[in-house]
Amino acid sequence: MRALALVLLLAGCSYLEVYRDTDAPIASKAVFDPARYTGVWHEVARFPVPFEDGCEGVTAEYQLRDDGLLSVLNICRDRAGTETSRITGTAEIVGPGRLKVRFASVPFVAADYWVLWTDEDYQTAVVGAPNGRAGWILNRSPDIRADRLQAARDILKFNGYDLSRLKEMTP
Repeated sequence: MRALALVLLLAGCSYLEVYRDTDAPIASKAVFDPARYTGVWHEVARFPVPFEDGCEGVTAEYQLRDDGLLSVLNICRDRAGTETSRITGTAEIVGPGRLKVRFASVPFVAADYWVLWTDEDYQTAVVGAPNGRAGWILNRSPDIRADRLQAARDILKFNGYDLSRLKEMTP
């Protein structure tokens, strides 16, 4: 767990890869409902980030808190489905679809994660970092329909992401 925290701390450093053209405009979801975003999301595709090395079955769970923040629980699993690490934190909603995420074990660091898109029923979501160092396609189940995956890929491309570097996960 300490290694995961260190890697997350380093995630803010400038040497990390950038997966999107940061000169391209990026837009978060203008009408974002945090209550509908809560629950468990399965990572179905991602851009490589050091803090997820070796992770296969990643889930992210968001819950509304009484103070207006969202609680965050990210769980990493290996290929066999065994949990290998978890990290907890909070997400502050700083604008429509814009989250500032802080993890308890990584003090003084906050990451900007923007919800770029969800389908109408909040079953599939695209999350990106304005600095281009991360991006994810999330789904309520580990399996994603082909049309939803294509829509999510289109959103990433529209926001300047290089899709050739996107890693799709196998359920």
